[in-house]
Amino acid sequence: MVKRSSLSAIVLLASGIIGACSIVDREAPATDAAGAPVLAIVGVTVIDGSGAEPLPDATVVVRDGRIESVGPSAEIEVPAEAEVLEAAGKYLVPGLINAHGHVGATLGLDGGHYSRENVLRHLQLYANYGVTTVVSLGGDEPAGVEVRDEQDTPSLDRARLFVAGAVVTGDTPGAALEMVDGNAAMGADFIKIRVDDNLGATSKMPPAVYRAVIERAHELGLPVAAHLFYLEDAHALLDQDVDFIVHSVRDRDVDDGLAARLVEADVCYSPTLTREVSTFVYESEPEFFSDDFFLASAEPAVLEALRAPESMARYRESESAQRYKEALAQAQRNLGALSDAGVTIAMGTDTGPPARFQGYFEHMELALMAESGMSPMEILVASTGDAARCTGLEGVGTIEAGNWADLILLSDDPLAGVENLRAIESVWIAGNRVPSVS
Repeated sequence: MVKRSSLSAIVLLASGIIGACSIVDREAPATDAAGAPVLAIVGVTVIDGSGAEPLPDATVVVRDGRIESVGPSAEIEVPAEAEVLEAAGKYLVPGLINAHGHVGATLGLDGGHYSRENVLRHLQLYANYGVTTVVSLGGDEPAGVEVRDEQDTPSLDRARLFVAGAVVTGDTPGAALEMVDGNAAMGADFIKIRVDDNLGATSKMPPAVYRAVIERAHELGLPVAAHLFYLEDAHALLDQDVDFIVHSVRDRDVDDGLAARLVEADVCYSPTLTREVSTFVYESEPEFFSDDFFLASAEPAVLEALRAPESMARYRESESAQRYKEALAQAQRNLGALSDAGVTIAMGTDTGPPARFQGYFEHMELALMAESGMSPMEILVASTGDAARCTGLEGVGTIEAGNWADLILLSDDPLAGVENLRAIESVWIAGNRVPSVS
């Protein structure tokens, strides 16, 4: 994957109730002689996002937005000028990375509202739930590119954004290549293609077309992410050196050959399980409609519309909804098998379209990954360090010296269960903190 090392975005993320953590009161942020803010998080258990064992009683020093040092508290000197956050008994993890989201187009339950204001609103919503970086894989317009280009500033107060431009479609190589060139000219970070027939309702992109797209994208230095459904298409896309599979195989059990090929080619797999959930869950009132963690950001008008009897009836009567319900079970079986086989998993959700709730659905995705057989550590790494590597992003995803201080402080141990990633006390980006939904 193409590396993007200019991640100097400073996104101010969610902070909840501080609880047992205490922070030294100051009239102004603590700064060093050069005016750079300095923060020390002391006594915390660090789970760094790499898969390494947790480090208890650790200290993390943040200077000017980046992690300056991390290690046992007995070995790390706290700068005299630092603002000190006492975090004994708490857990520190990297901010979550959504390797497949969307921003900017949805307003309420309607699409087609792409604007700078809406992009920023969605990025703040992600941030409030501890999602510090979003890779938007399609539907991106110039306003999104402008927002991405403004990330290199210490005043940012929302999640980082990377974009794919328009989803590349077309029945001929010429039409598709025109879209690739247009996305590249706009400044896209990725190229996204759809190789899917929507359960037989539409035509699938022909192999000659996606072959040409992948070749042109690679000439331009852009990785290609592929939307797919069928096992045979996963194999065919690997034949053409696709870089990233961004939906589950959902038509049948994956074979050993696919797992081996994904591992050998170092191609990541993003399951997007909540995408299937969103197609059928509103056939009755979902349990999460009474979840305070969800309700903290839910729009009452949207809930009212989804609760309407005629809306629920449409979901119940939809043939595709019922087929996608079956596809979810297949996707979960395949995720468990691929993860067990050593395939690198990158957490992604396909949130952003109507009724796919940004921020909350990422936490639902974590729970579905657990149901699929992944361990809490595997899920955390898939949502942080591996998600960064799979999308070619440097400077984020792990708690290590030199990386941006994109952090979530938790009151409960996330390795005891992924539901504890909801126990947000504060979320930090570049050492800055903003309110959360907790």
